[in-house]
Amino acid sequence: MIAMLSGKLKLREPGRLMVATAGVGYEVFVPLSTYYRMPIGRCEVELEIRQVVREDALLLYGFASSAEKQAFDLLMGIQHVGPKLALAILSVLAPKDLVAAISHEDVERIDAVPGVGAKVAERIVRELRDKIGGLNLTAAVRTDGASTNGHVPGGSMIDDAISALINLGYKPVEAKRAVDAVDGFDESEGLEGLIRKSLAIILGEK
Repeated sequence: MIAMLSGKLKLREPGRLMVATAGVGYEVFVPLSTYYRMPIGRCEVELEIRQVVREDALLLYGFASSAEKQAFDLLMGIQHVGPKLALAILSVLAPKDLVAAISHEDVERIDAVPGVGAKVAERIVRELRDKIGGLNLTAAVRTDGASTNGHVPGGSMIDDAISALINLGYKPVEAKRAVDAVDGFDESEGLEGLIRKSLAIILGEK
């Protein structure tokens, strides 16, 4: 069972990384919160890993902190929540935000994540409210390179933001409309800032 992966970052795109170690490149699926923390360029990184074995594939899910990995594991224990949906939830709600939503029984905030639905959101709140106390929200972020919020070289920050929203489950038209609607954006805020502001528009949190 792979629990941690350390190596050189070969590929960095919203929702997906490739980390090379000992001559092997590992494809790792990540929430946007982890993607934001990854350095641009071929730097050394270290990720917490949850390995999921299926009949036709062995998939790796990576996290920049143990809190994200713990939250992923808790979400995976909920009926009808698979790896893809768990990553989508953590892409929209950081562990501390997920804890806050569950603690305050804010079903609507969880339901706002694409693909969740009211019944699953209610189940998450009901089944996890007594378990979230064990989340270590102060865990160190496991990256060796300096993170950056700039856009990926050779790519458009707007295109990257739209791609990230589509990876979360939003329709292309909806994603583009939200990114285009961001007002007063300063490029110094980087890709993360643009994605978060676009999500705020979609979720009605402006």
